[in-house]
Amino acid sequence: MVEHFPEEEGVPGSSPGPSTDMYRKLFSWIQKYERHLSALAMIAGFVCDNLLFERVDLWQTQLWLASFSLACFITIPWLHFIEARVARGRPRPRWRFLLPLITQFALGGFWSAFVIFYGRSAVFSASWPFLLLLFLVFLANEYFHKYHSRLVFTSVLFFFALYSCTIFEVPIYTGTIGTWTFIESSLVAVCLFALFTILLRILGREKFLADVQRIRVGALCVLVVINVFYFTNILPPLPLSAEAAGIYHSVTRVSGTYAATGEEESWQVHYLGFAPVLHIISGESLYAYSSVFAPTTLTTAIVHRWQLFDSSKKQWVTKSVINYHIVGGRDGGYRGYSAVPISEEGEWRVDVETIDGRLIARLPFTVEIVTTPPPETTITLD
Repeated sequence: MVEHFPEEEGVPGSSPGPSTDMYRKLFSWIQKYERHLSALAMIAGFVCDNLLFERVDLWQTQLWLASFSLACFITIPWLHFIEARVARGRPRPRWRFLLPLITQFALGGFWSAFVIFYGRSAVFSASWPFLLLLFLVFLANEYFHKYHSRLVFTSVLFFFALYSCTIFEVPIYTGTIGTWTFIESSLVAVCLFALFTILLRILGREKFLADVQRIRVGALCVLVVINVFYFTNILPPLPLSAEAAGIYHSVTRVSGTYAATGEEESWQVHYLGFAPVLHIISGESLYAYSSVFAPTTLTTAIVHRWQLFDSSKKQWVTKSVINYHIVGGRDGGYRGYSAVPISEEGEWRVDVETIDGRLIARLPFTVEIVTTPPPETTITLD
């Protein structure tokens, strides 16, 4: 069998026709403006992802993420196969540069999806290290585009993408969340990456063996960092996310919806997100309301942790812990509330958490004890 490489340069006896000239001009143009096209693709991809990725459990989202995974599973080993052949003296196809571009696009799609979904699920004060890491990897994926032709760089990035993806994909399909589900996610990511490395070994054994130790070390570092983030409660609790939350003087369920009474918010609270000041009679109960989105198949418990800041000890003291079960599937989230009688002034907060202690939302507020009840307004809650 005679192999033919129509896009290679310097093929003896070849006479380029109109279509060949057109392809060469197209490839040359793409190579010349590669950095600009990459930046535009990054911006366009991020905007599209933000519009398309409405819910983490929708089939459209699953299809996009599966497409990104498949693209990396094909292009990275294919490029590795070509480079292994080149090392044995075979010519390099002109279209080879398209493979790292496709890899970059797929990984960029992963990062933008992760920034969107993990960003929606995170409380910035608790999860900023992981969000910062995601954002830096997102930028590095675009800035170091030339390194996408290097096996170690792309393999480690791909493992990071696989791991970040399985963390919220496994709970969607198992309908559970917690430490054991996270461990299952880790095993799934490691097994998928093991299949990926087996494919690399088959397609280019010598080149793979030269890089395998660095790939393993890089993947191990990713594994350790993600586990540290999880067990220190830095990792956002995806696929759960807070759709709405607040502190009120009362919350009642009325005809399938929820009504709340509260004080009129100042512009600092409404527009800048400052902690509200609530005026109550000593012993009056305050209500913490939260609406938490969960995928359709997932059932779990949500915890409301009421805490008061002890200024003498400079630490938060837990005053009450209330939990209730939620069922996933509602677009606006599963709604619930807790009530606690308050008799102490000061800085308070209610942490809305998963059953394993990861933060979904944080509701800070200040309590002032008064003798006359403040004017209240009634609102309908989402």
